[in-house]
Amino acid sequence: MTSTATQPALMRKDQIDDSAAVLARAFFDDPLMRWIMPDDAKRKKDFPWFFRAATVLGDRYGEVYTTAGVVAGAAVWLPPGGTKISMGRMARVGMLKAPFKVGFGPFMRFLKMMNTFEHLHDRDMPEPHWYLMLLGVDPPRQGQGVGGALIAPILARADADKVPCYLETQKQINVPFYQRHGFEVVVEDDIPGNGPHYWTMKRAAR
Repeated sequence: MTSTATQPALMRKDQIDDSAAVLARAFFDDPLMRWIMPDDAKRKKDFPWFFRAATVLGDRYGEVYTTAGVVAGAAVWLPPGGTKISMGRMARVGMLKAPFKVGFGPFMRFLKMMNTFEHLHDRDMPEPHWYLMLLGVDPPRQGQGVGGALIAPILARADADKVPCYLETQKQINVPFYQRHGFEVVVEDDIPGNGPHYWTMKRAAR
């Protein structure tokens, strides 16, 4: 039986800030995020705002799962037919304030990342699918089954509906984790402009 420490549940509105804070801690040492915002102190200061906007976007246009008790992680999904992260959506959740919040250099690198991933996403996933926009687990809770529990509800729904899933990751250690959950590597490359290594991954419905 799954304990409340790992049991997934749809995020409540009053958990947005806690979920964003957990994602900020989870992605603090992510290679892509370090490339976008190299300064550790600035990342620590600005990441909660950045991930709050991303969490609100997921809550408004998709589904966000967290743990049923204390927030230990968050999985942000966008649904079939709604996987585009458009400028309009970003504007509505306040993300276009990013140049003024985090600086123009980090924002331009963020846009370069977005353009790279959007091109691959459109090319390799033309069919309806679920998009795992973000998955992060609080560092003290990593390796305890939280991540797998958080993505399980949508993977089960995708299987029931016979639709695939898609994601990107920038950490080598994440690749075998996702492979255990049925994902396969589609593209392995570097973001242009001395950006970090990345993998795009797809999971066929089971």
